[in-house]
Amino acid sequence: MKLPLSYYGNPVLRKKCREVEEINDEIRRLVSDMSETLEAQNGIGLAAPQVGKDLRLFITKVPVPSKDDPDQWEDGPLYVFINPVLSEPSPESWESSEGCLSIPKVYVPVTRPYRIKVEATDLDGNRFTEEFSGLQARCCMHENDHINGVLMIDRTDKASRKEIDADLRRIKKEYR
Repeated sequence: MKLPLSYYGNPVLRKKCREVEEINDEIRRLVSDMSETLEAQNGIGLAAPQVGKDLRLFITKVPVPSKDDPDQWEDGPLYVFINPVLSEPSPESWESSEGCLSIPKVYVPVTRPYRIKVEATDLDGNRFTEEFSGLQARCCMHENDHINGVLMIDRTDKASRKEIDADLRRIKKEYR
């Protein structure tokens, strides 16, 4: 079932979320619904607070270069991150324009590490650790920020933030 999104101005987006205590049918249903919502929104990542849930959980589905043609992209795997812990950011970083389903039609430059290690629990209850790079790493960091009450607009420079102030006011008003 497609879930309604929480938009900029909704207090749930500023909360430090609580741990997922147990992986049960409710959590599995939430992940399924989040996946359907992500697909419907044509996004690459979605965190639980973006659908109104105060939980340390996010999913990603980052496109990957096609094996047949590296200039083309195809769907990447769906990753589920429950109670994630990010560590060992690479010293090398890169700036890229980021968007967010909770802040529609707004893009800002954000500098993030190129690589990150993520330890999390999967939907089967197994703890795993994986290192990600590039767009997948960026997406994990963006979504992990959500479960800590941080938005991409908090990670951009002052000039870029000032440029989008009117957009933020419009979103707050339009999506109340």
